[in-house]
Amino acid sequence: IYADPAKRLELYFRPKDPYCHPVCANRFPTSTVLLRVRRRTRKKKQLDTEEQTQPEVQFEMEILGIVTTVYKFQGMSDFQYLAMHSGPDGRQTSMYDKVLMLKPEKEEFFNRELPLYIPPPIFSRLDTPIDYFYRPDIQHRSGYNNPQVSGENLIGLSRARRPHNAIFVNFDDEEIPAKPLDAAVQTWKKVCTNPVDKKVEEELRKLFEVRPVWSRNAVKANISVHPDKLKLLLPYLAYYMLTGPWRSLWVRFGYDPRKHPEAKIYQVLDFRIRCGMKYGYAPNDMPVKAKRSTYNYSLPITVKKQVSHTVSVHDLKQGLGTAGAPGAKKPPSSRYKLKESIYIFQEGALPPYRQMFYQLCDLNVESLQKIIHRNDGTESECTERDGWCLPKTSDDLRDSMSLMIKQIIRSTRPALFSNTTSSEDCKEQLAYESGEDEDDEEEEEEDFKPSDGSENEMETEILDYV
Repeated sequence: IYADPAKRLELYFRPKDPYCHPVCANRFPTSTVLLRVRRRTRKKKQLDTEEQTQPEVQFEMEILGIVTTVYKFQGMSDFQYLAMHSGPDGRQTSMYDKVLMLKPEKEEFFNRELPLYIPPPIFSRLDTPIDYFYRPDIQHRSGYNNPQVSGENLIGLSRARRPHNAIFVNFDDEEIPAKPLDAAVQTWKKVCTNPVDKKVEEELRKLFEVRPVWSRNAVKANISVHPDKLKLLLPYLAYYMLTGPWRSLWVRFGYDPRKHPEAKIYQVLDFRIRCGMKYGYAPNDMPVKAKRSTYNYSLPITVKKQVSHTVSVHDLKQGLGTAGAPGAKKPPSSRYKLKESIYIFQEGALPPYRQMFYQLCDLNVESLQKIIHRNDGTESECTERDGWCLPKTSDDLRDSMSLMIKQIIRSTRPALFSNTTSSEDCKEQLAYESGEDEDDEEEEEEDFKPSDGSENEMETEILDYV
């Protein structure tokens, strides 16, 4: 426990009971001294027997060392669940001798009929009292009406969603919108009050003139705009595709990619880095971090503390001024900009995350572009799965990209592939595994987040705009 600062010290009141829930102590830094104090008492003899004997007390102190870490038990004990069974007459019977295997047992031990006993691993996620601070009833101004809430789903949201007035289009829809909703126009005009917002609007208009289909991350990498402003600006200039080869993308009003074969370069590719033990490396060996992990939950036996920034020699050489300080603000022109690698795939570089949404025109590799343009001039039908491309084009692109990434990992971490000698192993696909743990390796591009918390960018955008 001491070797891992993220863990808490556990104290079991019944150490021999495997179902005992412990109390946990938090780790704190301290600067104290450990002393050994000895108290010696000597009885002093008096000549006069009538007087009482007064003992002579002496103290001896010795410094044993310096204490830098202490553990304090500040929480409450968890609920305790005993292995008991209630009989028909209400009598409690212990089941410890029936469920605990203290020695090797024969088959009869496992075939006995026993009442179901599945104790919960934990009862309380928190072991410290919390004040909820309930707010009083809000006094609204006259004329305020509560938002309409569906009677079918009263449990869930604490407030009604703020509408962003985006237009969603499915691949099967016959018509596409030519202009935004009036509410979207009014909302953007209301917030567009300074020259910076008007400049951002003009920049986004020019982007849609050059390229009629954009992903939200690609927009963030080309213009600097606050995320809250972008939520209002995109529905003002484009509509959102829900399904089909252009799903999760924003399309300029009046432009229908289903009618233009040249729009195939704007189709989306859902690419996920594949890895597996049978190919020489595990998910934790990947140089690319997972955006989130199914195991990354805060339980009462773990603690998360903010890690303080330590100044390195490199920082001192560069100088720590207003521009070189770790927390220095970026200039307004690029404060909210993302890096190009968030939407562009380049040969020799790893994607910043294990799941990426690329547009086909942003795959800057000659071999990949040859796969995309295999049927140039002969496009006959736009399908929901492959769009204007040949069937299974996405699968061919994923295979080629996975092979490129495997070669990059091979060059950066040759020890992982030391046992791989056959040439066929290089052509094997990498098996994708979900629920991956985050590794502790530092990566080059981890200081930005392509979405607001979800691995699925399309799902995140839908939640933003409905």
